Amino acid sequence: MDIFLRNLDPIAIKKFDEMAKKRSISRQELLKAVIEKVAYEKEQDEKDMRLEMIISKNILVMEEMINTINRFENLLSDLMEE
Repeated sequence: MDIFLRNLDPIAIKKFDEMAKKRSISRQELLKAVIEKVAYEKEQDEKDMRLEMIISKNILVMEEMINTINRFENLLSDLMEE
């Protein structure tokens, strides 16, 4: 799909062109990337939040496993001493 913009500030366009040049891409590629990023930002934020929640839950489960392993090791040690 094509988008046409009119009456843009020439200074803003110049700065945008400089940003594109620094990235070695065209103005069109940079505009496309910016528009798509803004369009999908909410969904990406939600995915990031879900991922962080999954990671936090996994950390809790791993901590519980470590505690269980430590208790098991202590029990084995106690049994071997007897």
